[in-house]
Amino acid sequence: MDNKKSAFRNIFRALSYGNFRIFFIGQGVSLVGTWMQQVAMSWLVYRISGSAFILGVVGFSSQIPVFLFSPIAGVLADRWDRRKILIFTQTVSMLQAFVLAFLTMSNMVTVWHIVLLGAMLGVINSIDIPARQSFIIEMVERKEMLGNAIALNSLMFNFARLIGPSVAGILITVMGEGACFLINAISFLAVIVSLMLMNMPKRQKMPERYRVMHRLKEGFNYTFGFLPIRYILAILSVISLMGMSYVVLMPVFAKNVLHGGPNIFGFLMASSGIGALAATVFLASRERVLKLGRIVPISSTIFAIGLILFSLSRSLLSSIILLAIVGFGFMVHMASCNTIIQTIVDDDKRGRVMSFYTMAFMGMAPLGSLFAGSMASWVGATNALIIGGIACILASLVFAGKIPELKRITSPIYEKMSKIPEIVTGIETVPELTVPPED
Repeated sequence: MDNKKSAFRNIFRALSYGNFRIFFIGQGVSLVGTWMQQVAMSWLVYRISGSAFILGVVGFSSQIPVFLFSPIAGVLADRWDRRKILIFTQTVSMLQAFVLAFLTMSNMVTVWHIVLLGAMLGVINSIDIPARQSFIIEMVERKEMLGNAIALNSLMFNFARLIGPSVAGILITVMGEGACFLINAISFLAVIVSLMLMNMPKRQKMPERYRVMHRLKEGFNYTFGFLPIRYILAILSVISLMGMSYVVLMPVFAKNVLHGGPNIFGFLMASSGIGALAATVFLASRERVLKLGRIVPISSTIFAIGLILFSLSRSLLSSIILLAIVGFGFMVHMASCNTIIQTIVDDDKRGRVMSFYTMAFMGMAPLGSLFAGSMASWVGATNALIIGGIACILASLVFAGKIPELKRITSPIYEKMSKIPEIVTGIETVPELTVPPED
């Protein structure tokens, strides 16, 4: 019994920090609404248009701002108070959800309303995500807690991903999509209040004498001048571009392949969340970053194989099981990449590096959405996912082949990590987990 309690405490050890605990609760409530809105929006678009291509267009419009504006937002996240940035972005997101709810419930909504409001949300997210990712270290304060905090952040995200789509599927059937948008708007109050309740220490500001473009160039050179970060962002970009677009095509599989309605769509999205939730528990239980570098290509390969098999499935049960595998593989891959980067990055460049991470993780998704929608219209949804899965497997093999090269490059700087023994333990078997030499 004591061992079970100890294991439980170990998984949730980052919650010992009050600020992170407050954020965890508030954000968890808000994310349930966010997932409800995402499912309802996809179903609404497909119900109105009946087009896989239009689904891709909507996905593109809501995500392309992240690709375009995240680097600038990363500079702002290093210069301004990140908590205040998040309060602003969450408030504007709440207003966007209220507008979408009003248009839908008054039967005035059109596809182009959704495209424009989606683009607006994309701009908000381009500011929100780099600030949110770089804010984690301020809430837990110690780098050795980063891996657990990132895993718990992902656990919170995927627990909401499990609940939100299932509730949305039922709610759409009973009350329509507008109810989901309204609930999401109200749920933002939880995270806004939690951010206001935090007692954050004052953080040293970036010197104002440097212009934004200078800082942007500095962040770019730092991020892509160091091979481990560059290779991690490269594989993450491919997985996002060619693999994550499967989410855009879920309404097609739910309606045309499995012959279901919004409830089946919700169950499919939730099953992916179950796998991702299991992945976050697995990652949170790890005390150190040991072997995360090797886990990156393994997990992306699991994701890709699951995606290919799902595309061939014609049974609801097997589709649910395979999507759980897909969710597990992707979450382990994404969270491992996040943990490695956040562990090795300099604190004064964290916002800018995480903005490029955001570009790789979410910024490539709009191009993938457009690609998936176009390919599905041309060769069918099944073949579109198979092509994406094969591309992800090839990227995983390339990354795995780079590990010996990274070991040769980073061996001379292991000494620099000696001040962080928890991280050094991981470096001994994971050459990616190192810091770039100082200029």
